[in-house]
Amino acid sequence: MKSAQWLLVLSAVFAGVFFTAPNASADEKPRLNFLLITADDMNWDSPGCFGNTLPGVTPNIDKLATQGARFEQAYVTIAICQPCRASIMTARYPHRSGALGFNKIIPGIPTLPETLKAAGYYTACIGKAVHTIPSRHKTAFDETYDMADLGYGRSPVRYRDTTQGAIDQAKKQNKPFFLNVNLHDPHRPFANAPQEQRARNPKAWEGVPLVANPYKPEEVKVPGFLPDLPEVRMEMAEYYTSVRRCDQNIGEVLKVLEESGQADNTVVMFLSDNGISVPFAKTNCWLNSNRTPLIIRWPGTVKEGSVISEKMVNSIDLAPTILDIAGMENLEGADGASFRGLIDPAVSSEGAGRDFVFVHLNAPSNGRPYPMRGVVTKLGSYIWNGWADGDKAFSNESMSGRTFSAMQEAAKTDPDIAARIKLYLYRCPEEAYDYSVDPNALDNFIDNPIAQKKIIRERARLLEHMKATEDPQLEAYSAFLAELNKAK
Repeated sequence: MKSAQWLLVLSAVFAGVFFTAPNASADEKPRLNFLLITADDMNWDSPGCFGNTLPGVTPNIDKLATQGARFEQAYVTIAICQPCRASIMTARYPHRSGALGFNKIIPGIPTLPETLKAAGYYTACIGKAVHTIPSRHKTAFDETYDMADLGYGRSPVRYRDTTQGAIDQAKKQNKPFFLNVNLHDPHRPFANAPQEQRARNPKAWEGVPLVANPYKPEEVKVPGFLPDLPEVRMEMAEYYTSVRRCDQNIGEVLKVLEESGQADNTVVMFLSDNGISVPFAKTNCWLNSNRTPLIIRWPGTVKEGSVISEKMVNSIDLAPTILDIAGMENLEGADGASFRGLIDPAVSSEGAGRDFVFVHLNAPSNGRPYPMRGVVTKLGSYIWNGWADGDKAFSNESMSGRTFSAMQEAAKTDPDIAARIKLYLYRCPEEAYDYSVDPNALDNFIDNPIAQKKIIRERARLLEHMKATEDPQLEAYSAFLAELNKAK
């Protein structure tokens, strides 16, 4: 063979060794893509597929549920934006990653996007970028977008364009993709509400008109944990209008995926980062704080229209599950575990999922410490409020807007509402609820003699969890339990 021919052969060999893309083997299936979609402050029961009967509120989320699995017992480990998203990306409890509240992740803590990126994935965070990998988002993803880039996080055109651009970049580089698309609805300010109209300016809200057909107060249902007052109804109408707007943006993102031709090779996960931003939900440890509307679509693997109800899952389990599906090891030091066995018939379900989950709160965006810890089972929960001393008052973003003001006004003449406000502001050291009959957490049975065996069991579970994870609240909780034993 002539020297020129040898050079051609050697060139071809070296090209195959060094430049073959990680998903380009002719004998193997392309590597799966992942699309993780989150809503901001959407209550678990707001989508139609989770029981909301309001017409037309979430047609795109509902369709996704018919194409995949809907989880009846999914929870986020902390019901506030930044630490929740950090817990998803690190698979760690908040104090184990450093992101207890609005804090940075400890240097060196491994994350999901960085791990996938190192394995050859093209990664993008579209929305809520600064909250997703605090302090490292600019390097954790190949590209990032935040509120200002997305029409205050509410522009369907911008979500469509950025999602399309990320998929195109992955294709151009011959890589599988991991896209984390985060909607800023239905976070406050709610659609068309006075708060939103005051926040609007032409540049930030470009492409986001006022909603032409908002829900009316008489059309909506007021959650059972709130009083049915005119201003509360008005705010719920604004909230559900925001939920619908969020769903419309999700529809645009899913449409882009379908048009790309990669929908059948993409695992789609949808959930909310926490409950609705009103009293007795977001930034607390009740059912309506932490329960999330999780849906997973994996074409050809997850049974369409299936419901996962026997086992619980935690938000810290999402990253391990994604990595497991991708054929990779769990993150080093992760607290979460893969629940792939719950959705993949080819994998054993033994050990997949949980019988109870732990929920946390440390500090809201105002930075004031309100340490709370809880144990949630399918039937109920136990909550310890480490800050409640009878004098310190609770304060968070959920108290802005119409609802809390309306409750305060009504409390002047309604003793039941006055009692609810007092509970919300000052709490009590412990709470226990039977969610099978009381999902709105209205009846605290912590002092019920019949329930003491169950409460003792949950205290022991929480104490063991705090010891195992070196929780900074361990000393305070141990001292609290010691005082209880002394009082007996």
